[in-house]
Amino acid sequence: MLIFIIAGLLVHCVFLASIFDIYFTSPLVHGMTPQRTPLPPPAKRLVLFIADGLRADTLYELDDNGTPQAPYLRNIIEYKGSWGVSHTHVPTESRPGHVALIAGFYEDVSAVAKGWKENPVEFDSVFNESKYTWSWGSPDILPMFAKGASGDHVYTYCYTAEKEDFGAQDATKLDTWVFDHVKNFFRAARSNQTLFSKVNEEKVVLFLHLLGIDTNGHAHRPNSREYKDNIRKVDEGINDIVSMLEDFYGNDGKTAFILTSDHGMTDWGSHGAGHPSETLTPLIAWGAGVNYPQKVTFQFFEDEFLKEWKLEKWKRLDVNQADIAPLMASLIGVPFPLNSVGILPLDYLNNSAHFKAESMFTNAVQILEQFKVSKLTFKLLSDTEQINILRKARSYIHQEKYHEAVSLCKTLISLALEGLSYYHTYDRLFLGISVVMGFVGWTSYVILLIVKTHTSLTRSTHDKASTVLLLYGFGAIGVLIAFFLLIQTCPWTYYIYCLLPVPVWYAVVKEFRVIQDLASLLLVFPLGQSIGFLVAGALGIEILVFSFFYRSTLTVGLIAFAGWPLITRLWAQAKVTTLSWTLLCLLLAMFPLMPVVGREPNISLMLSIALSTYVVNSTHSSLQHKQGLPVINQIISWTTLASSLFVPLLSPTFFFQRLLSILLSLMSPYLLLSTGYEALFPLVLSGLMFSWIYMEKEALQHYGDSLKPKVLAVLNFSYTTDITQFRQLHLDDIRRSFFFVSFCLFGNFDPASIYCFLTVFNPFIMGSLLVWKIVIPFVLVSCAFEAVQVTTQLSSKSLFLIVLVISDLMALHFFFLVKDYGSWLDIGTSISHYVLVMVFTIFIMLLSGLAQLLTTKRIELWGRTKRHSM
Repeated sequence: MLIFIIAGLLVHCVFLASIFDIYFTSPLVHGMTPQRTPLPPPAKRLVLFIADGLRADTLYELDDNGTPQAPYLRNIIEYKGSWGVSHTHVPTESRPGHVALIAGFYEDVSAVAKGWKENPVEFDSVFNESKYTWSWGSPDILPMFAKGASGDHVYTYCYTAEKEDFGAQDATKLDTWVFDHVKNFFRAARSNQTLFSKVNEEKVVLFLHLLGIDTNGHAHRPNSREYKDNIRKVDEGINDIVSMLEDFYGNDGKTAFILTSDHGMTDWGSHGAGHPSETLTPLIAWGAGVNYPQKVTFQFFEDEFLKEWKLEKWKRLDVNQADIAPLMASLIGVPFPLNSVGILPLDYLNNSAHFKAESMFTNAVQILEQFKVSKLTFKLLSDTEQINILRKARSYIHQEKYHEAVSLCKTLISLALEGLSYYHTYDRLFLGISVVMGFVGWTSYVILLIVKTHTSLTRSTHDKASTVLLLYGFGAIGVLIAFFLLIQTCPWTYYIYCLLPVPVWYAVVKEFRVIQDLASLLLVFPLGQSIGFLVAGALGIEILVFSFFYRSTLTVGLIAFAGWPLITRLWAQAKVTTLSWTLLCLLLAMFPLMPVVGREPNISLMLSIALSTYVVNSTHSSLQHKQGLPVINQIISWTTLASSLFVPLLSPTFFFQRLLSILLSLMSPYLLLSTGYEALFPLVLSGLMFSWIYMEKEALQHYGDSLKPKVLAVLNFSYTTDITQFRQLHLDDIRRSFFFVSFCLFGNFDPASIYCFLTVFNPFIMGSLLVWKIVIPFVLVSCAFEAVQVTTQLSSKSLFLIVLVISDLMALHFFFLVKDYGSWLDIGTSISHYVLVMVFTIFIMLLSGLAQLLTTKRIELWGRTKRHSM
């Protein structure tokens, strides 16, 4: 069993990793030459304000009194500049957003391994191409652009990471720190000749990263007074900075200003996914080279925000987030970032038609350079076609046919981006087929393993001669695949994806005797029943898949579970158990509809739950009054979390004493990680799990499958089990496994729920805590499933294998649903669903071992612990 679990973990880790090679290849190519507009730029310097976590609707909307949230910026929109919505891409995190804004490309997903903080791959940016860049703000953002810059011309001024505390103080102080330090910097520049000379150079960038809005959004939600007050503070701060800079530079009219955001935020204070509240961010530009407001009589946008914002009369200019990088480069005349895929938004430029045409030509050549280094043959953009388009565009510019030149350059950009997409997806079909072959082979092997070792359907043995012949045959196939990959100079990961199906299918074909016996059995089995079982199984899988898109499906499923004893007439022999099962199913069915996000007393565990309840209330009261996270609460929280898996091992291993001990131990950390109704979830779930154990015992006796009925109260997890007492699998065991998978799909979380443990931003610790909160229900269900296996007289391996087949079929289904077209919400959702199911499958394997440890082992200070073999 251990070897099988290790092999299964490795196989599923490969399946999980494959999605990133297929759909998340690095967007970076190398070997291009810098491209810049040959005409003088309109601005000498650019000031970039990025208000981290600022939603477009919150900035643009009016309050109940009709007053703008940001009066100064509203005045810019109406009288001085251009505005619109910047559409971000998933993942809507700070680092990917800043990379798209400043470097012009959408982040390599491998950056998640570094917490979206550091560069997995070096890249070019507007900052790198500038003469000098000075930046102020968060230590999580600024260093990555300085680290990736060539030379020593990107300067950073950061506050300490400890200041990024969601609860210790008013987060607007983070933005006040930035504004104050910028003012002090220019005050010092007046008396420092060297610095004064530098800030008066051309191609200068000033970057103000404003984190307060994001921090207040996480702590208090975007609809809170704190979030909106922070917007007003930023608005006032920007007004002060603009006035100070205009005075410093003598109102020379050579400063361009841009305000935008890296991502938005959901109503409940999170970001990272593709909801419009996360992907729609503001963009306001004004100053040198930027168009003045353009009044219109009519404009149409599907989101219908214009009426809400009272901005119908001012032309809205939407862009993709990566388009802002070429806009900044064009304004100050620096080369476009080498890996930028942004398209210059000409409507934002207030310049000659000649300048716009030259800028668009530069943009087209810069993107074309990326395609050319890929060295792939793309029939829509052959070498001859490239030369012809470039020559024709240049001819149009010389003839002053600027509109035609711009149109042709946009066509070239579209073709080059299509060619880049072709380059990045060139191996997608090939890799996809290899992964599907591995999936189908693995699932087939597990099914054959179930039939061979846990049913009485076959008694076939291996033919050694045939096995050796198969070994040589599949070995030859492996050599041929490896040779093909070698001559194609493929990456090493391709060898894993393409060679994995070889040993998997060898293991399947080696069981051809079992396949023959199974086929013979199916041929004599009634066709109607066969089709019925197949349809029922497919329908069950589809319901589980459907629940990922609509959580209310789980509610419908639980209502169906509640009626199961009535349909099978189990209620006639166990009325009380059936009543408790039905009521608990109906009670648990309420949770998916809510917003997401023993005989010996367990006195110490009860006290632990009471203490956890006090800590939660105390912590949230302290944060509400902005007094920070009390140290004693933090110590209690971490101690409770650390002991939650250790304390159950001190209790007796009798069935209900051990299960109750596990429940009470895990309830404590779950309470500390909860902020609302979800704190009741593990209690209701555990009640249903106890009822489930009783129901399965009754079902076993009802169908006459029990070898020797046992009283649950005397069952002990740690007693040695006689292997002759194990029974073979029956069709009803598929239902038991389906119940287990369904119960595992419950659970949600609130991002504010980690505040009992820490309030200073740390993505790995925060992510780990949230993952543990999701895992706790898994552990409870897995322990109950372990009890069901003992109760129903099955080995711990048999039902686990059926569960593995169900989860793998779900994963294969989601693999086919992954797509890279449509809205970014659709793309992100399709990929995240596959990742979640794969992680779920890996969790099941790990939790199978954890559940056995928690239920069967006991730590005794004296005496020897009894062991058992399942």
